[in-house]
Amino acid sequence: MKALLAMPEGLPGRMFDAAQLARLAKLVEIDTDHPVPDIAAATDRELADVEVLITGWGAPRVDAAALARMPRLRAVVHTAGTVRFVVSEAVWEQGDIVVTSSTEANAVPVAEFTLAHILLAGKRSLAREARYRGDHQVHPGAAAAPEIGNYGGVVGLIGASRIGTLVAEHLQRFDLEVLITDPFASADQIAELGASAVEPEELYARSDVVSLHAPDAPSTRGMVSRELLARMRDGTTFVNTARPALVDLDALREELVSGRLAAVLDVHDDLPEDDPIWGLENVSITPHIAGSQGNELHRMGEHALEEVRRLAVGEPPRFPVDPGRRGMEA
Repeated sequence: MKALLAMPEGLPGRMFDAAQLARLAKLVEIDTDHPVPDIAAATDRELADVEVLITGWGAPRVDAAALARMPRLRAVVHTAGTVRFVVSEAVWEQGDIVVTSSTEANAVPVAEFTLAHILLAGKRSLAREARYRGDHQVHPGAAAAPEIGNYGGVVGLIGASRIGTLVAEHLQRFDLEVLITDPFASADQIAELGASAVEPEELYARSDVVSLHAPDAPSTRGMVSRELLARMRDGTTFVNTARPALVDLDALREELVSGRLAAVLDVHDDLPEDDPIWGLENVSITPHIAGSQGNELHRMGEHALEEVRRLAVGEPPRFPVDPGRRGMEA
């Protein structure tokens, strides 16, 4: 079975370690030293017998023209999350090409990052660190405040997505009440995660921490509205590791500048350079680091490697992309 690394130069060495590349070379006929960044520029000889494309960030789009030059293609194995920028409608229309992604693998570090910040938020760490940096004084009385701590606190998760589900599973180990709102998840499904299904209004009003885990789709943009943010109690924290487009930025900015709410923002593509949010002590703002970084990329490579192994031995894929929910990975 012939496979092709359709991705930018240098990316294979980031997604796979040396041992993983060696295993890949034993599973399929592949040149692991020379990826193909541009399918259109590849020769007909390179493409004619390709059965598996292994893609990643910045990979060339698999469109109708590419398919015409790869008549034997039967699978696109994506080493990253969403396939929307790689897989065209022509692939889905053909109907017999398996598409897999490593979204499940990428969800792991995002859930870990979220868990860490939820627990820190329970300690009100942002506000207390800012105060300590300012006056260098320990304030023993603050530790006695009943709203501080992770015993009996309430965490609200917006979305029972892959990441939301992992976060809920992690939170089962702590003495926290977990609320989830998701129109596509049943109360029974949410109960299996150790959580309670609630409407958005109740989730925002009751939670000490609200964490966003919904996909970026036309129906979800702006879903974190001014009205819902206003329901959050003073001193509570909003966490966004999803997408900035899901949040009413003007409303969030007002809440943060006022100091009424705190926030953990790992995604903020639309934040202007002069936005006051950058300088706020009640905001943790990170450069989109919740997702896979460094050696965590090898986890996504491992997932892709397993999919190639399954293809090689005739087993069904472990993480196929549902055509009906393509682009909805979260």
